[in-house]
Amino acid sequence: MAVSTPPSLALKVTRQEPVLVVPAKPTPREVKQLSDIDDHTSQRFHIPMIQFYRHNPAAEGKDPAKVIKEALAQALVFYYPFAGRLKEGPDGKLSVDCTGEGVLFIEADADVTLDQFGDVVLPPFLCEEELIYEAPKSQGLFASPLLIIQVTRLKCGGFVLGLNHNHALADLKGLVQFLTAAAEIAAGASTPSVLPVWKRELLNARNPPQVTCTHRGFNPIPAPAGPPPHVETTHNSFLFGPAEISALRRLLPPQQQKCSDFELLTACVWRCRTAALQINPEDEVYMILVVDSRPTFNPPLPTGFYGSALAFSTAVTTAGELRQEPLEHGVELVRKAAADVSEEYMRSFADFMATNDRRHFTLVRSYVLMDLRGVGFEDVDFGWGKPAYGGAPGAMHGVSSFFMGFRDGKSGEEGLVVPICLPVPAMERFVKELNSLLG
Repeated sequence: MAVSTPPSLALKVTRQEPVLVVPAKPTPREVKQLSDIDDHTSQRFHIPMIQFYRHNPAAEGKDPAKVIKEALAQALVFYYPFAGRLKEGPDGKLSVDCTGEGVLFIEADADVTLDQFGDVVLPPFLCEEELIYEAPKSQGLFASPLLIIQVTRLKCGGFVLGLNHNHALADLKGLVQFLTAAAEIAAGASTPSVLPVWKRELLNARNPPQVTCTHRGFNPIPAPAGPPPHVETTHNSFLFGPAEISALRRLLPPQQQKCSDFELLTACVWRCRTAALQINPEDEVYMILVVDSRPTFNPPLPTGFYGSALAFSTAVTTAGELRQEPLEHGVELVRKAAADVSEEYMRSFADFMATNDRRHFTLVRSYVLMDLRGVGFEDVDFGWGKPAYGGAPGAMHGVSSFFMGFRDGKSGEEGLVVPICLPVPAMERFVKELNSLLG
């Protein structure tokens, strides 16, 4: 099992003053309501993503900041809600006020080359704060731009695209749809190949609401008394290639051998993390899977829909059972949670949100995982080729992480990378627990 530790890279980034990029042509001035899936409290934040692009001789003489900035202005003509601001209505219901104020754009230069990020560009990136511009806290949720983009030119001719987008407006698949539109325009298209479709009412609560499914990850759980202790955390990423995945699969009985890599590795990481945090054996622990529900709809959601279609499905057990039972126990719990996601589950989820104050998922003894393979970050090409890396910059807040694909530059071997953030002593225990599983 390989561990990707962040390179000790000291870089100096020089930022220009942020500017607002507005749609290149006049756009409708209207208020567009978000769905009951879009606007629950768990999604009312800016989520960072990052793309690394290599120098491409075919783009010699072109400035990536200029190309992307101009393409954004053209793409915003079609995706004009990105240029608006959130607005809260009765009962906390969110809408987008399509003001045309624009997305925030930052042009920057760094004194490093892409090669200095390592032979294979992988998270975590401890220089994230220099490459991804943070949403201005002083502006709050409703005055902040819905999308913030920083283009940082590198000494080698490559560049880094740092993104911060408000999750209430679009899920990550929706964000990639917008970025792809801008990339197509940068390549000379006058119209995106996929036109945006709003239709958020398709994922609103029913009238009357009918909560038919269990949404255990959103049950209120009392937090420990007193302020949370300050602990020093550390970031690492764990690489699972064919050898590691095969070693874990051999621990399963024959009837589970065909489980997906996602189910297998989710169970593995959940088990190791629970052990590393030394959670009381009697306490329940929650594995919250963030799953794209689009494939479950019949008829399908319309092509071009870019709202959130994310299901939050939860596997629950006690910390003691998760650690003491064979790995197959965790795999089965994850499999069942993933299988719960259906069109009816999403209808029920919308109804649950509308009748439970758009509740946040529990943060107590929970862990959140999302598989970013297939979302499409790795395919967004602005004219410099596909990114050397595209996806999350690392684990988020210690309670959530992502699965992303990677390819070893030397062997060509493909696998999965999982960023993890834990307190320093817990990270040591995590590695020990994982090594014991891998043998």
